[in-house]
Amino acid sequence: MRKLRIAFFDAKPYDKLSFEEGAKEKGYQIKYFETKLNEDTVELAAGADVVCVFVNDTVNAAVIDRLYDMGVRMIALRCAGYNNVDVRHAFGKIHIMRVPAYSPYAVAEHAMALLLTSIRRIHKAYIRTRDFNFSLNGMTGFDLHGKTVGVIGTGKIGRVFIDICHGFGMKVLAFDKYPAKDLAEGGRVTYVSLDTLFEKSDIISLHCPLSEDTYHIINEETLNKCKKGVVIINTSRGALVDAEALLAAIKSRKVGAACLDVYEEESDFFFEDFSGHILDDDILARLISMPNVIVTSHQAFLTEEALENIADTTLRNIADYFENGFCENELCYRCGKTEDCQRGKCF
Repeated sequence: MRKLRIAFFDAKPYDKLSFEEGAKEKGYQIKYFETKLNEDTVELAAGADVVCVFVNDTVNAAVIDRLYDMGVRMIALRCAGYNNVDVRHAFGKIHIMRVPAYSPYAVAEHAMALLLTSIRRIHKAYIRTRDFNFSLNGMTGFDLHGKTVGVIGTGKIGRVFIDICHGFGMKVLAFDKYPAKDLAEGGRVTYVSLDTLFEKSDIISLHCPLSEDTYHIINEETLNKCKKGVVIINTSRGALVDAEALLAAIKSRKVGAACLDVYEEESDFFFEDFSGHILDDDILARLISMPNVIVTSHQAFLTEEALENIADTTLRNIADYFENGFCENELCYRCGKTEDCQRGKCF
């Protein structure tokens, strides 16, 4: 019996390190491609049983149809988000699995790291002292203790971020389409409307998935409702923030700082080395040039623990499907959920 074949797109050195040992143990054959999956590269998957993709691969209807024609039986997402996948179009053709949680601590801790770096000017201090400049001019920050943070999305990552904020003595307001009773009843957060969250928060951190409801949830209108000097943190999905509106709000001094690990047009740039090149995206270039903006390239997930969990869960998803015919992490074609769903009978 031949080995199960996996076409692995958008592969990076750290992916190979985390996947290779587990794949050998299971007897899987992985072919790694540095290129992203899209309509131009889909032919590389010929002969594969499984296609493994990440956040910036394109899995639209055309790609799905071609994979189906080539005999690919499963798409294994090595991430939690799936807004880049046409889940409904895949129904009846290809099964789609995801990694619902790999390390909420990694993402939540990165969000706080960005916030602390920004408000305490750590990045500027590092550059100064490397030049033996020990002046403190322009380095004044502010205490987090006593500040109000608005958390949009109180799932696994949002909960960890809330715990971290409590450790700093912050007041937490929250919004979620499906509020968590234990958080509200325990007094750990105060659930409020979005308008109230925007109006009352000194800091706003996004921890929600990208959907029709959350697309550009940070926009010109909502930013106008915010306090002057509000800090925006986004470690979730780039398109939660209207980047052009954010840039305008920074220029008008409405936004005091922005901490971004994601960007709505990131697929053309993130995970690649463009040093020495002219960046074609004017908005991203201008955001990076702002002294009160920190941009990291979708690295919030990137910890040893998270990479290990991603590899383990992805390979287990593949094994569950091909050995048992069922995987608990399969996406429902109707609601996109992996939990609390009856596989197409959820509505």
